[in-house]
Amino acid sequence: MPNQFKIDRRAVLKGMAGVALPLPLLEVMGKEVVEETPRRFCALYIANGMALPDKKLGIDDWSWFPQVGEDGEFVFGRSTDPLAPYRKKLSFLGGLQHDNGPRNDPHVCSDMWLTGAPLHDPAPGTYNTVGLDQVVARHTRHQCRRPSLVLSIDAGTGYTSRTATVSYDGKGKPIPAENNPRRIFEGLFKGNRGTLDAQRAQLRQRMKLVDAVFENARMLDRRLGRTDRDKMEEYMTSLNEFETRLEASERWLDIPLKKQDYSHLDLDASPEVDPELYYQTMMDLVALAFDADITRSVTFMMNREDGMGISDTFPLKLGMSQTHHSMSHKKDKKGLLEWGRYDRFLSEQLAYLLKRLNGFHDKRGSVLDNTIVLYGSGASTTHKNTNLPTLVAGGANMGLKHGRFIEGGGRMTDMYLSILHSMGIAVESFGDSRGTMSNSIFSV
Repeated sequence: MPNQFKIDRRAVLKGMAGVALPLPLLEVMGKEVVEETPRRFCALYIANGMALPDKKLGIDDWSWFPQVGEDGEFVFGRSTDPLAPYRKKLSFLGGLQHDNGPRNDPHVCSDMWLTGAPLHDPAPGTYNTVGLDQVVARHTRHQCRRPSLVLSIDAGTGYTSRTATVSYDGKGKPIPAENNPRRIFEGLFKGNRGTLDAQRAQLRQRMKLVDAVFENARMLDRRLGRTDRDKMEEYMTSLNEFETRLEASERWLDIPLKKQDYSHLDLDASPEVDPELYYQTMMDLVALAFDADITRSVTFMMNREDGMGISDTFPLKLGMSQTHHSMSHKKDKKGLLEWGRYDRFLSEQLAYLLKRLNGFHDKRGSVLDNTIVLYGSGASTTHKNTNLPTLVAGGANMGLKHGRFIEGGGRMTDMYLSILHSMGIAVESFGDSRGTMSNSIFSV
């Protein structure tokens, strides 16, 4: 394949806005296998914030953030107690915020959740910056089959402030998300079932096709107006991601996948029919992908901001009286109790993922011990952009010390820098970070 586009892409990644990268590590090529225990990252995004009732309502036990007991230990609230079995493997972080948080439209928070970019009043033609998950992907992509797995309740990218993805590449462009369990499974675990020679020939043919499309797209781009050029840029980003997957597929073609049990999967699970089954199927796919070391970077946007998409109706399907976005505007006791019940449902889905990750054995410890799981929202209650609900789980073998509720606050980007350092990714900064977190769950 022509090398020009690859070289350009690496140059962008090394100079991408929002993150300072050191010289890259030597790349592992061909069939070489990395022997150390994998270090992984998973981010799960919840839209519209979490229920944080006013104390005067007398329902503190339904607050998403835990209470602190007389012994100094935190006490799970009713919306998070499904996570109690993993108390020693998770922590709550309070008071965090993005200093560049939304100022006009509170729903811009999903765009910047993993980037920390200043997206308020953006100048025409400006974009986001690179996301935390993609920095991880950049540093781990040669150690696994797929640089990253980008999932969402709704496929695609959505649009600014109403995104359908929380992943942004080195140019700050949104990375299209996948949402169909069967297609995700086929892409991760099955692929072409022909002989190795047939698979290799097919891959090379597809690479030639991608090169031809790139060339045609470049020629067409010069004749387009600004609006169409932006659309073409998004298409090129998708094509770029596809090309990267093809290259990775060829490198790993001769290395068999780990044998796993897929018999429990319901690949026809539909969010419109059974939200819980759908979520758990998606969590299964994430856990299986980590266990097989197919990827080391995953994002899953579990619902969208401002009533967008199918997930807004999930509370109604669960017997509640309001949609998710409507709940997030309630300040009365009845409304907040329903919101808390829905938070509990989402906590159950997180607990399911932690159970699956904890059940898979790694070279050292469990897959959960070698995975940092970030769960949270880009807003707190009723769209405020301070005190962002944040939970971090796993990562025991990366030095994380859990079982704590830390209310010290600070910048989200400082926490992101701590996550990167815990993973052995020695970047100097991330976004507007001022340094790593102090007095925290992180040891670096």
